[in-house]
Amino acid sequence: MTPLPPLQRTLPRPGPGRLRVFAQRLRSRGASGTPAARLPRLRPGAGRTSLRWQITATVTAVGCAVALVLSVLAHNTMARHIIGQARLEAEIALDTALAHHAAGNPPAPHTLIAPAHLPDRLRRLAENGERGTMVGTHHDQPVMWAAARADSKVLATWRDYRPAQQAVRDLDRTITLAATAASACVALAAVLAAARISRRLRATASVARRITAGDLSARAHPPGPPPAGATRNEADAVALALDTMAGALHERLTSERRFTADVAHELRTPLTGLLTSASLLPDGRPKEMIIDRLRQLHHLTEDLLEISRLDARAEQADIALHDLADLVQRCLHATNLAPHTHITIVQNTLIATDRRRLERIITNLAVNAHRHGKPPVGITIDGPLVHIRDHGPGYPDDLLHHGPRRFRTSPTSHAKGHGLGLTIATGQARVIGATLTFTNPPGGGALTIVRLPTPATAAAGHTDND
Repeated sequence: MTPLPPLQRTLPRPGPGRLRVFAQRLRSRGASGTPAARLPRLRPGAGRTSLRWQITATVTAVGCAVALVLSVLAHNTMARHIIGQARLEAEIALDTALAHHAAGNPPAPHTLIAPAHLPDRLRRLAENGERGTMVGTHHDQPVMWAAARADSKVLATWRDYRPAQQAVRDLDRTITLAATAASACVALAAVLAAARISRRLRATASVARRITAGDLSARAHPPGPPPAGATRNEADAVALALDTMAGALHERLTSERRFTADVAHELRTPLTGLLTSASLLPDGRPKEMIIDRLRQLHHLTEDLLEISRLDARAEQADIALHDLADLVQRCLHATNLAPHTHITIVQNTLIATDRRRLERIITNLAVNAHRHGKPPVGITIDGPLVHIRDHGPGYPDDLLHHGPRRFRTSPTSHAKGHGLGLTIATGQARVIGATLTFTNPPGGGALTIVRLPTPATAAAGHTDND
């Protein structure tokens, strides 16, 4: 805030005319400046680092800065006007007093000759034959002095300065309230506007996470053309781009799945015929090799068909109660892996699940442990948890970070495979509501934890699906 000049001189003149005024720097609250509107600051490090609060803080800071600048300008303009009026009244009173003195009339009211309370600077100015005004005191009260030389003496008049001070205080109070209210309105508008943008962006991010999780039907915008008169902004552009990407990705994956299913389906019948024909060949090593290769190709075709059905997410679980330990043991006996697998039962339980799908999961995990790991291979049953561990090289980093992916096998494994077993196990686990956790425990090897739903959870999930 620019302070007013402490002194302004005027040329001697016989009567009222163009006035040049001076003032000292005002020391009271009303004349010294406008107090800045104090708004609550956003505390740094308070955890509000989202885009919503960044926009709110920026807009609020700009609004407060603009309000402060306008308040200072308004204060300076109005204060100069109010104080100028007080000086003008003092100058007029001085002209009247000089006219009375020149006519030999008695002194006018509030007129003094060489008063003791006259400020020294104003006294020296009057003694030099000049005129001026200055804020001072008279009987411990603030007054506006006006002084000039009359003959060989200093003639001074004074006017009560308290009304001007009160007017400036009232002005400051009004400006402060107005600036505070304006800043609060700007902050509230910024919060609402930023909340709308943030809400749209959070919804778009949620849709992106759903797409990442495999829900390619998720969209940020409802299907169909936009409503009439609807406006598009940057958030809408991001959502539209996400929907376009999701649609293109969905079409591409659907096409690939359809192609895989069609190829597997078309190969199924010829392979069955080839296996039947190969069984009619003369016994010998060539027959065994041909049948072995045909069976591998037949299993691959069946796995591809199963993956296609799982990818379509059209599979429904047939939930029933089963003894978990008995189910695991039957899986191992069916694959002839029981003699080579150590089973530990910490706590057996009844589980509500689809028996065929859980057997598929346990079988694939056990076969994978024996094929790609090293003995000993153990299975531990602890309530709804099934731990399957081997002591081989462990899972590759790519599988630990991204999960099983078809036709991806460990580069350190010398066993044959197409990387479909773990993919099928993950898909079947999703159908029955189970979760698979792949990790490499301390001490080496690979560990897979199958977490099965409890009967109450499985029943609730089955009801929701229905």
